[in-house]
Amino acid sequence: MDAQAALQNANRVTALVVGDVMLDAYLVGHVNRISPEAPVPIVDVRQRDRRLGGAANVAKNLIALGSKVHIAAVTGHDAAGEDIANLFDELNVGTSALLRSENRPTTVKTRVISNGQQLLRVDEEETNDIEESTAESLCDRCEDLLNTESIDVIIFEDYDKGTLTDYVIQRLTRVCREKGIKTTVDPKFRHFHAYQGVTLFKPNFKELQEGLGIAIHKNSDASLNHAIQALMEQLRPEIAMVTLSERGVCIASATQRVAFQRIPAFEREITDVSGAGDAVIAVASVLLALDVPIWQIAAVANLAGGLVCEKVGVVPVELERLQSEWETHRLAMESLMDKK
Repeated sequence: MDAQAALQNANRVTALVVGDVMLDAYLVGHVNRISPEAPVPIVDVRQRDRRLGGAANVAKNLIALGSKVHIAAVTGHDAAGEDIANLFDELNVGTSALLRSENRPTTVKTRVISNGQQLLRVDEEETNDIEESTAESLCDRCEDLLNTESIDVIIFEDYDKGTLTDYVIQRLTRVCREKGIKTTVDPKFRHFHAYQGVTLFKPNFKELQEGLGIAIHKNSDASLNHAIQALMEQLRPEIAMVTLSERGVCIASATQRVAFQRIPAFEREITDVSGAGDAVIAVASVLLALDVPIWQIAAVANLAGGLVCEKVGVVPVELERLQSEWETHRLAMESLMDKK
């Protein structure tokens, strides 16, 4: 299936997102004076907002594409955890694998904003790995879900906040291989090498460099090729896809006989890069589930990340805009790929 047809059929895909969910909280107000207690501004709060963040933002992007979504994660047994559960319910996200722990708080990132500018961010979190018993319960819930629902793809969304332990990663990837379920990964450094033999592995340039522990020259295709081959040898994914910001995305595939390709980025007016990676992995996962060719997966997913960067704040991709943009750029991209 080509990418345009796949985007029209994204509602046929059911995804399970496993990873670190968090609550993005906002205090919005005005600064009119400096505190007499210390040389800091006083914010007169006029608005409060709470939104799904982290792995939950991947779920929001999938829903924006029209796909059905389940979430597997661990929150605290606190008010923020209750907020997350309620927000998932509003989006009709399946929460049978959403656990509440008495032993750790929900990750909350509170941003204080005045006149459109962020003044301060306050993080409340526990980043140690979840306990073994919690990890086992999380995997049990996921396996129950895989036995009762038709899941097309599992997305591992890793923010290094402790949900994705080596045990969770290895057990769930093994189950997916046994069941023939596709797996995609948006990694961080701590468990980089635990993701062995997944279907699609998608680090950004910084994550690739840190994960491999080698110096990579972003502006050199030869250096990028060397790095992506090292990644293929060490982790053995079917597909590796590395996002490179303004240089686009590079790909390699063991199954589709793509040794190395770099697909250039579409020119964009970049406003805010927040949430771009979430959009990329969501779109890539849907297209992968529908068997779209690898270069189209990379090109369309990278286009989705660029569209998100045009908006202020963390926002999901807009399906109609993505379809329109891909239709505009598709022929030029096909011509470019034919020349390679």
